[in-house]
Amino acid sequence: MTERLYLYDTTLRDGQQTQGVQFSLTEKQQIATALDSLGVDYIEGGWPGANPTDSDFFAAAPKTRATFTAFGMTKRAGRSAENDEVLAGVMNAGTPAVCLVGKSHDFHVTTALGIELDENVENIRASVAHLVAQGREALYDAEHFFDGYKANPDYALKCLKAAFDAGARWIVLCDTNGGTLPHEVHQITKAVIAAGLPGDHLGIHTHDDTGNAVACSLAAIDAGARQVQGTLNGLGERCGNANLTTLIPVLLLKEPYASQFETGVKRDALQGLTRISRKLDDILNRVPNKASPFVGSSAFAHKAGLHASAILKDPTTYEHIPPETVGNARIVPMSNQAGQSNLRARLADAGIDVAPDDPRLGDILNRVKEREDQGYAYDSAQASFELVARDVLGQLPRFFEVKRYKVTIERRKNKRNQTVSLSEAIVVVKIGDEKKLSVSESMDASGTDRGPVNALAKALAKDLGPYQDIIDDLHLVDFKVRITQGGTEAQTRVIIDSEDRDGHRWSTVGVSPNIVDASFQALLDAITWKLLRDGAKPA
Repeated sequence: MTERLYLYDTTLRDGQQTQGVQFSLTEKQQIATALDSLGVDYIEGGWPGANPTDSDFFAAAPKTRATFTAFGMTKRAGRSAENDEVLAGVMNAGTPAVCLVGKSHDFHVTTALGIELDENVENIRASVAHLVAQGREALYDAEHFFDGYKANPDYALKCLKAAFDAGARWIVLCDTNGGTLPHEVHQITKAVIAAGLPGDHLGIHTHDDTGNAVACSLAAIDAGARQVQGTLNGLGERCGNANLTTLIPVLLLKEPYASQFETGVKRDALQGLTRISRKLDDILNRVPNKASPFVGSSAFAHKAGLHASAILKDPTTYEHIPPETVGNARIVPMSNQAGQSNLRARLADAGIDVAPDDPRLGDILNRVKEREDQGYAYDSAQASFELVARDVLGQLPRFFEVKRYKVTIERRKNKRNQTVSLSEAIVVVKIGDEKKLSVSESMDASGTDRGPVNALAKALAKDLGPYQDIIDDLHLVDFKVRITQGGTEAQTRVIIDSEDRDGHRWSTVGVSPNIVDASFQALLDAITWKLLRDGAKPA
């Protein structure tokens, strides 16, 4: 018989405390919708009244299957719960659940709040009782609980019991500073349950300051806690919170959790996990962490030839789960360290059928190694590798030919007497027997200069005749530059990540002493690969 384990997401509140992150109203709505589609049990929307965006978000609260939750703090000293305007602002959001943060560490009560210990306990009790009297599901967020327990266990437990006795549905044990290790979390959670607080009313909220947030969350679950809090992609202040994109698949796919617990997230929903993770990064305009467990683009990458050889025979030799379970994909990169096992696996993934004894396999390997000596990096640019392989095999269509291109950069005063830069790109391509000339500027609609590569990308994609419908949804999502050699022989390597409306993402590489030329090579590969993948016919 399985037990119910509740997943509580705080991306929109605690995640928004990440340095450099500030969600707009529309972005909050998009993230809430994605979380609800995943199946989390609680969505914490923010702190009503703390800022205009959060207030607007609660005023236009999305309709969710998940329990929509407002966050606030316990009443302040010297006020009743009914007359505390900050608490009233949280209550007025009208959410079915409210999570209130309150101190549970005596040091913070006397130093940060400057009040008596018993007064803090009364603030917790009165605040929770007020929520319950108003028909709300109450959660008490026991701030600094683990540090508080280690310093004064009797007082920390007294704070928890005040909230529980007042009717709190959940008592959330918070490792606010992120310094508690998994064995301590397990021991202390066990002690809390032994003191009379039932595990099915306990939650765990961890931070990743020692890199143990997920491990600490699992330790609390092992000890008996039945609610776990975290954020998508591990967002959160300092080093972040427990990463739900790691924690959720562990709970659903790994034992003993998979057979012991039922959650709001079902196995089928896991197939959308990678997409949701990358959608959040896209909203934040951040490059996804390739090494993220389960959802990173390198999570199922097999570069070593020995690994690739085994993967060809049975993927379970080097994969702990099938990548498609979480919506990810296997990658067998090509590099100058690769052997024929990598090559054959990568060709098979690209739909290229070559016999094991075909001498052209050696030709492809030699081409890759020669070009990597020049500064190319195909382990990070799978699409460019495929184009190289098809070229050697005589399977690369010639969709169009670039006859010439030109980029000019001008620095001038605008009408407000401000110095601005403007790039202009001219590209001439030949499609069949027809030449086409396109011109684009780097200035966007807001008047911001996006640079010469942006101007080139727009000019190249502006008019490709019969291919225009295929490339209209292509856009660049990342651009990386590295100098691969020093001195007078310096080479610039550019890797571009592209994406289309279907969520397909691919990487291409260009190398040249000139950064614009290297970028143009990568752009050409990005367009060519999309045309090839989408079945375009040569003109």
